Amino acid sequence: MQATLANWRSSPFNRWAFHHVRELIPSADIANDPRHIRELPADKRQLDLDAFLAETDTDGMAILHRGKLVFEHYANGMTDATPHILMSVSKSMLGLLCEILAEKGVLDLHRPVDEIVPEVAATAYRGAAIRHLLDMRAGISWDEDYLATSGPIVEYRKATGWNPGGQVADLHSFYANLKQADGPHGGRFHYTSPNSDLLGWVIERATGARYADLLSELIWKPAGAERSAYITVDRLGAPRCAGGMCVTLRDLARVGLWVLEQGGTERFEREGDPKVWAAGDLASYYPGLPMRYRSKWYVLDGKEPLAFGMGIHGQNLFVDRVNGLVIAKLSSQAMPMDAARITLTMRGIAELRKRLA
Repeated sequence: MQATLANWRSSPFNRWAFHHVRELIPSADIANDPRHIRELPADKRQLDLDAFLAETDTDGMAILHRGKLVFEHYANGMTDATPHILMSVSKSMLGLLCEILAEKGVLDLHRPVDEIVPEVAATAYRGAAIRHLLDMRAGISWDEDYLATSGPIVEYRKATGWNPGGQVADLHSFYANLKQADGPHGGRFHYTSPNSDLLGWVIERATGARYADLLSELIWKPAGAERSAYITVDRLGAPRCAGGMCVTLRDLARVGLWVLEQGGTERFEREGDPKVWAAGDLASYYPGLPMRYRSKWYVLDGKEPLAFGMGIHGQNLFVDRVNGLVIAKLSSQAMPMDAARITLTMRGIAELRKRLA
């Protein structure tokens, strides 16, 4: 029963591999500041979540209410010191970083990507703005099929160092293959993970700094993280911004709390187009729910909006700004996108919000 680069995302190997990623894939450190750690005072409550946690293959779950740690759970060998992969919750961290850099005047979110990274000028990304990539509205022909055994998504994973082998030697070289458009930029919501890794390239080119160092200085340290995080990189050091960030459960919750206190979710709650979301390719996983998507964050609309990040195999960070509630959930579900477990998770979070509001 050996976890390897060839099977690490498959059950049952993922139960170990998801919190030992650094032993399989090269990585870059995202340093915390040991002198400034955000305390999480405990106020533990009996919430009777055992069945929910088991059914959703939960490796770790932490709940903060009004800044206090009211619930914490670990399974499958994970502890409070174990960094677990975020998968596409990594994108939500990227979205925060882009917004911070825009506020600082470092990034113009309306600027065409190929002006900053001319290497993609001959691809389907020509003319796409940073905002199009942030909101998954770039007109790129792409099939985000996590179960594919061949084709562009598999070659993409090989280029990032997530799969063995590959014809393309590195992540940046992979973009030369994405020449086919499927519509205009700024159209429907179309989930394309390479958009996020390209944003990482844009950020590094625009700032002259490493992506991991920027995350450290602008998010990890300000949030008061207790431990360093890390992000997977390809053989030349390009970060897997789309899914490679690995963090402890408590530190993920700390970031949610920091975002809540900064008022960072308010912008996402009022921006993003519900009609664009409804016409997109993930709406079917959230049937009947009024949703939008902005800067790599999902938003459930309502009088008490819920902003959240979502990653395959059951990774989530939920931020309920109105009720001062943060829920971090890390999992090792067998299927990348499991509609039944996504529905169950959303129902469970809705019930927790009622109990703790």
